[in-house]
Amino acid sequence: MSVLSGVIAIVVLTPLTVGARIWYQARQDERPRSDAIIVLGAAQYNGVPSPTLRWRLQHALDLYRAGVAPAIVTVGGKAPGDNFTEAESGRRWLVQRGGVPAAKVVAVPVGRDTLESFEAVGKEFERLRWSSGVIVTDPWHGLRSKRMAEANGIKAAASPTRSGPSVQTRDTQLHYIVRETGGYLSYVLLGKSVKTPSETIKIIHGDPAQTGTPTGPSSGTPGP
Repeated sequence: MSVLSGVIAIVVLTPLTVGARIWYQARQDERPRSDAIIVLGAAQYNGVPSPTLRWRLQHALDLYRAGVAPAIVTVGGKAPGDNFTEAESGRRWLVQRGGVPAAKVVAVPVGRDTLESFEAVGKEFERLRWSSGVIVTDPWHGLRSKRMAEANGIKAAASPTRSGPSVQTRDTQLHYIVRETGGYLSYVLLGKSVKTPSETIKIIHGDPAQTGTPTGPSSGTPGP
């Protein structure tokens, strides 16, 4: 009976503990001086960043202008049939709209999920002899992203966005926390990543760079 009670306690308490850690990490804004700011990918529409990706790019731009890091890394591959990768779309936005010198933005156009992306980013950091990075993603994604970055040789911090689809309502936030709990446990226990659910295609109120309502996604998943 005591063994059964112990198993039940582990099954119940482990997800609750992980969920609490995700919730706590989501509320941290870590900005240590680092080698680069890492912008995780999200959907792009024929080269135009989606609202979610634009919020991430704008936040990365703010961090860059604040002197957190001298370079920005954009991340993310593309779905079959796409003309642009998430990384390329993000890099172009930062250079053309954000005014960041092209030499200061490195695109890593690899990965259809977080794990694939960080494996590629880790190799790029090693090539450039960088060791530290500040990750820009949605709040609930911070804990899992940091874990994956550190597993690939990057001393990681997380500075999440505070706007966009993933933080609009309490129900949405709860959904993402539950989902990220499963994603974190899947990675820690099985070494696997999970795909991000399809992004709602709509204009988000207060979008930092509205360019008109997109007619459809050019990327099947909104990013790692």
